[in-house]
Amino acid sequence: MKAILLSTAYLPNIAYLSHVLSYQEIYIEQYEHFIKQTYRNRCELFSSNGKQILSIPLIKQADKELIKDKRISYAEDWQKQHWRAITSAYKNSPYFEYFEDDLKPFYETPYEFLLEYNTALLHTILHILRVKKTFQFTSQYESKPTHYIDLRDTNTLINPNDYKYYQVFSNKHGFISNLSCLDCLFHIGLETKEICSIKF
Repeated sequence: MKAILLSTAYLPNIAYLSHVLSYQEIYIEQYEHFIKQTYRNRCELFSSNGKQILSIPLIKQADKELIKDKRISYAEDWQKQHWRAITSAYKNSPYFEYFEDDLKPFYETPYEFLLEYNTALLHTILHILRVKKTFQFTSQYESKPTHYIDLRDTNTLINPNDYKYYQVFSNKHGFISNLSCLDCLFHIGLETKEICSIKF
C-alpha cells in the first residue's frame, strides 16, 4: 500500500483520522509554506450554537514561513479559551469524563511550535484509541510527489462515510458531519476506531 502525505492538523477532522487509521506509512509535511485559515491550526466543534471554529494564534515572522517554523503565540490565553469551549461543547457527552484527563494537559502546558503541538496531540488521540502509529516527516517540499498519496489539500479531507452517531446538540441543529475527531471520541468512545477505519 502506498504511503500517504498529510499536512499537520489541529485536532484533525474525522476524514483525516480515517486516513491515519487506514494507512501504515504516514508522512507529515513540514516544508510547505503555512496556509492561513485551514485545519493546520483550526478545528471545528459542535457547540450549543452549532458548528464552532477554534483557531490557534500564531506568531508572524515573515510573509512566507515553513510550517515547521511556525511558532504559537501566547499573547492571549487561547489555551484556557479552547479548553473552556471544548468543555462547554462536550461535558454532557457520554465519554468526556473518560478522556478529559488525557487532553487537558495540552491546554495547560505551552508548546513552542505548532507542528510539535499538533503531532503530540495526535499521538495522544491514537493512544486513547489504543492504536500504535509512527509518523515520518518530509525532508523537502514536493509540489507533485510521486511516492505518496498527496492529501495535503483541505478539500481532499472529506469524509466519504455517511455514518451518523449520537451528538448532544443534534436535537437542536441536526447531525453535523466531519467535525474534529474529538466530537466522535467524546460521543462514541472507542467505537471511533470502527467508523474511522475506512478504506479509501
